[in-house]
Amino acid sequence: MARKAKTEGAESAANAGRFKQIALTYKMTRRSDPKVGLVVAGVGIVTFGAFLAFGFWIDHPIYLGILGFLLAFLAMAILFGRRAERAAFGQMEGQPGAAAAVLDRVGRGWTTTPAVAMNRSQDVVHRSVSKAGIVLVGEGNPNRLKTLLAAEKKKMARIVVDVPVHDIIVGNDEGQTPLSKVRTKMLKFPRVLTGPQVTATNDRLRAMGDLMSNMPLPKGPMPKGMRMPRGGKAR
Repeated sequence: MARKAKTEGAESAANAGRFKQIALTYKMTRRSDPKVGLVVAGVGIVTFGAFLAFGFWIDHPIYLGILGFLLAFLAMAILFGRRAERAAFGQMEGQPGAAAAVLDRVGRGWTTTPAVAMNRSQDVVHRSVSKAGIVLVGEGNPNRLKTLLAAEKKKMARIVVDVPVHDIIVGNDEGQTPLSKVRTKMLKFPRVLTGPQVTATNDRLRAMGDLMSNMPLPKGPMPKGMRMPRGGKAR
């Protein structure tokens, strides 16, 4: 009995946590999408109503009503998830490190290293590795990023051979990729490496080191909000 009560208590706590998370997500979404509640509810009502009406027409209102309720709930959940994701991207867009946050959520099979290259203007390049090869994602000024990406590719070419390298510049102008579409674009790259090849590539890149461990400190005052790497000493 004690074990059953403990299990039920854990399930209740988990359910309460889910409802709290949904409520917080809804509040966040509503700040940038005030009509999200009306739109989601409208889709649910229309879906349920259509199935129920069809059920009365074929003389099976209970069966179609239950089916309509389940499909209405599913449609509402999918629509709410998409609008919540869009709202989240809208709030992140333009914020430093937004691309790194997106890369962390690309999915299984991707290894992301943030800020492998950066300049004094705080344009930054992040790196992800998967069976699609290496993907360099830059955020900042497009003109400066081209130089930064070229330098990073040249550095990697010394130790990584026959591994495709893709680059993405985050932005809304021509030739750039909006933040909300970065994940979709990365998942469309063809898979050309095997698992062992991905592991070997990650090991070589890790051995090469990244900017955060090898970058010399720039002269003059440090940019506001920038932290000194561990073990680093100001000259």
